[in-house]
Amino acid sequence: MILTPHTPSLRRVSILATDQVLASTLMQAKDFFHMASLRYGKQMGLGLKALFETRLVSPDGLPVRSFSEVVLPVDGGLEDSDLIVLPAYWDDFDAVIQRYPQVLPWLRQQHARGAVLCAEASGVFWLAASGLLDGKEATTYWRFFEEFKQRFPRVLLNPDKHLTDADNLFCAGGPVSACDLYIYLIERFCGAPVAQAVSRDTLYEVQRSYTPGRMGFGGQKLHRDVPILHIQQWLEEHFAEKFRFEDVAREHGMSIRNFMRRFHTATGDKPLHYLQRLRIETAKGLLSGTRKSIKTISYEVGYDDASFFARLFRQHTELSPNEYRQQFMQEA
Repeated sequence: MILTPHTPSLRRVSILATDQVLASTLMQAKDFFHMASLRYGKQMGLGLKALFETRLVSPDGLPVRSFSEVVLPVDGGLEDSDLIVLPAYWDDFDAVIQRYPQVLPWLRQQHARGAVLCAEASGVFWLAASGLLDGKEATTYWRFFEEFKQRFPRVLLNPDKHLTDADNLFCAGGPVSACDLYIYLIERFCGAPVAQAVSRDTLYEVQRSYTPGRMGFGGQKLHRDVPILHIQQWLEEHFAEKFRFEDVAREHGMSIRNFMRRFHTATGDKPLHYLQRLRIETAKGLLSGTRKSIKTISYEVGYDDASFFARLFRQHTELSPNEYRQQFMQEA
């Protein structure tokens, strides 16, 4: 079936190239999004035609020398983009920002005009230094935790997470979690079929030390109701357990009625629906990233009844768990 073409919301992806960049992280992003662009064109019935640009950009538009001493050509200088990727680099950050003073104003300007910014490992330092992450959750590579906390005390560093999102600002701890982040963003901009095709081509045998998924909740944390934020964080850690919202509310000093009202006002979601989404997003990651049985996945995300889990999964995704998994296993 040929889908009706439409104007893609993603026109340009810019990947920042600087001296001492880890070329593997730069080209990983380039390959993922270029592949998505070609597959998006194919889905729209246009053959293997790229429907958006994926460009390597440097602060001055000149080639850069990578950490492994490879000279990397770029496509241009800093420019307006819909999505900006900040790869990892191997260098002292003070030296980096002194060498490239134009990057931080560019990031602030692009975010203000609606661009999505995502960073991997040491690349997260760019986002933090811009001030855009102040008061927001972030993560980075484990080796940088202490330095990051000292440099950026206003950022809510979460060392237990491999992926974070808040206000169109996305952080990935390392190369594997960056892959999951790119697949999430490809799905957001290009749709699930394109994301699933890219995932089949690149990630089927990737072994993770964490559960992928559960992205897309960061925007619901941009409120000032601190007790509700604490409850959201508690739910992310205990979503698979058996509990009553009445007990959760009481432990946080609220009646169930007050809790229900405040949670909905702060997040835009009812608590049960929010919990279901946490469980379903986690299940999606397990279905696409592991070979565990549906029954096992159902139990691991908090449902003893696999039939009920399957019905709920279909309500949220319009697919059964098996159908969802099969889309990642099909021949390209």
